[in-house]
Amino acid sequence: MSGAVRAVDVTVARGGRVLVEGIDLAVAPGGAAVVAGPNGVGKSSLLRVLAGLLRPAAGHVEREGTVAWMGEAAALDPERALADALAFWAAQDARALPDVRVAAALDAMLLGDLADVPVRFLSTGQRRRAALARVVASGADVWLLDEPASGLDAGAVERLEQLIAGHRATGGAVVVATHQPLALPDAAQVAL
Repeated sequence: MSGAVRAVDVTVARGGRVLVEGIDLAVAPGGAAVVAGPNGVGKSSLLRVLAGLLRPAAGHVEREGTVAWMGEAAALDPERALADALAFWAAQDARALPDVRVAAALDAMLLGDLADVPVRFLSTGQRRRAALARVVASGADVWLLDEPASGLDAGAVERLEQLIAGHRATGGAVVVATHQPLALPDAAQVAL
């Protein structure tokens, strides 16, 4: 696995309003960056630009490898059982063994016992862990995580930190927008 993302002189605008200007960011394989700042400053919009979901108003973004995005919503069908909802997304990836990846992701987020539960019945923290399981199951090289610790208890935050460390150890890259402290050793800091 090898993932990287680079932003060169990126400006982000939404609704005709400039949110972020002149951002330069390089996250190499195995690297991480933390994007921090107050609400409404453009953290989520910057991550959307890095993911290719929004076009930058200026500058450009380069991505190496596949990208997984985790935004505010879990992006899982609330009527499906959790494992089926995750399997839908895993099947969209051009990677082998989607069922095996889903089972491993459920175990990684300690959700294996909820595999048959419809997503709508999950608690807020369980839905957040399910969204993280979707990212893990993707097998993507670059993880772009918007407030991944929101709604998680201390044990789940620790598990998240371990998953990020493991992803980085295999050459994956991670960019996290967060208000909460996360243990991400050697992560570049981007203050907005």
